[in-house]
Amino acid sequence: MTAISMSSPRAIAWPAILKEAAMTAFVALLLTIPLVGLRTVDRPTGLGLETRWNEVAAAVGLVFLGRLGLCLIREGHAVTVLVLAAAATAAGFFIAMPTEALRVILIGGGAVIAIRAILAIRTGRSKLSQAERDKRMDHIAAQVQHASRWLGPIAVVIALAFPLTPLADRQLLDIGILLLTYIMLGWGLNIVVGLAGLLDLGYVAFYAVGAYSYALLAHYFGFSFWVCLPLAGFLAAMSGVLLGFPVLRLRGDYFAIVTLGFGEIIRIILINWYQFTGGPNGISGIPRPSFFGIADFTRTPAEGTAAFHEMFGLEFSPLHRIIFLYYLILVLALVVNLFTMRVRKLPLGRAWEALREDDIACASLGINRTNMKLAAFAIAAMFGGFAGSFFATRQGFISPESFTFIESAIILAIVVLGGMGSQIGVVVATLLVIGLPEAFRELADYRMLTFGMGMVLIMLWRPRGLLAHRDPTILLHGRPKGGAGGPAAGTAAAGGQGIAGGSAK
Repeated sequence: MTAISMSSPRAIAWPAILKEAAMTAFVALLLTIPLVGLRTVDRPTGLGLETRWNEVAAAVGLVFLGRLGLCLIREGHAVTVLVLAAAATAAGFFIAMPTEALRVILIGGGAVIAIRAILAIRTGRSKLSQAERDKRMDHIAAQVQHASRWLGPIAVVIALAFPLTPLADRQLLDIGILLLTYIMLGWGLNIVVGLAGLLDLGYVAFYAVGAYSYALLAHYFGFSFWVCLPLAGFLAAMSGVLLGFPVLRLRGDYFAIVTLGFGEIIRIILINWYQFTGGPNGISGIPRPSFFGIADFTRTPAEGTAAFHEMFGLEFSPLHRIIFLYYLILVLALVVNLFTMRVRKLPLGRAWEALREDDIACASLGINRTNMKLAAFAIAAMFGGFAGSFFATRQGFISPESFTFIESAIILAIVVLGGMGSQIGVVVATLLVIGLPEAFRELADYRMLTFGMGMVLIMLWRPRGLLAHRDPTILLHGRPKGGAGGPAAGTAAAGGQGIAGGSAK
């Protein structure tokens, strides 16, 4: 941590600063040549290499300037850097760049350096220690969770009104459905990982069980979506119980490896049981949901079934079905959230939190750890089954390729990144992990590269998650004055941890 003086900045040691910036740019050059400068392309004569040296030069130049700005902040010239960074951010919207990705890097990098300069001006130091950074982020997380009491209802109202606004086109509705699906999956996994403290690497298996349950029941028995939805949740819950019985005696890494193996077992069964599941070809022609069995969303429904647009006197539009699916997944996600918020205040939820904090102490208190873990697995699996059933009817086609380990990793990353046990943290992390790559889809090859870099930076900057602050679920003497995250609340939380365990809202 280097102290700086805003009133009397030191003389700039240009040789040392330029050397540091040049070394950083050289490292960036070594990384960008294979990742950015060389690209494999399909040609009529075979696979070839395409070079993009102009993009490499621009990226290295931006890294050099960024490091130079950070060094100048350290030397006490934060005001000058702030002006230049703000100008670079504004210029990124107007000047021509070799690719759209470099434009995003210029705007984002300039904004980050400007924020760093503002913090240096306010604190009088070029950087904060890890302890100070954690303390400030804990305070912010506590304030956000306290504000979620009114932010949550506002967000629900906005989500409900969104399909009715002129901005709601097919693409944005599809992105909204995708985000809500992952939010629902994140809230489901949060029961196992965030509340019960069990590292589950095979959550996608329950997602797959729910999807295939609906597809197979509809294919072989002709059941509608509204009949298959609870059945898919029940079958997924049973699969969670079947997994739980043999593995809940394991702990730590051993438990995680077994859950990972369970996910792979389900995927391999789906691939090899060709006569039943369709194997690698998957299942197509999955029925779409009707309007609660009353009307259909097609222009000319089957005989004896009313058309949705005719029932409500509307002009036919394919968006009617998409909007209905959007509201359907929104309701399912809210049900998961309300259940989780309610159950964590019940004895079952408090037992989960105690189990997360210290399972040996739980056993000494007479809590049946096996039953508690089984309940967590079964309930989380049921919600995963609901989400899988919706995914099947939304896509109209499923195959084993949709349920690989990477899906489990993404859902787990959402839970960990948002802060384990935090409901609002799952929403924020979903917007970052799923929403940002979708928003920058036009960046093509750089989209996932930027996503990976962002994940690494967040884990280095905030390893416990963005909103990882925990308050006790219950307090012996009520919440003292001082608000969430304040000194009084922090003291009460410290005293209540041994009683109820921490809880992130």
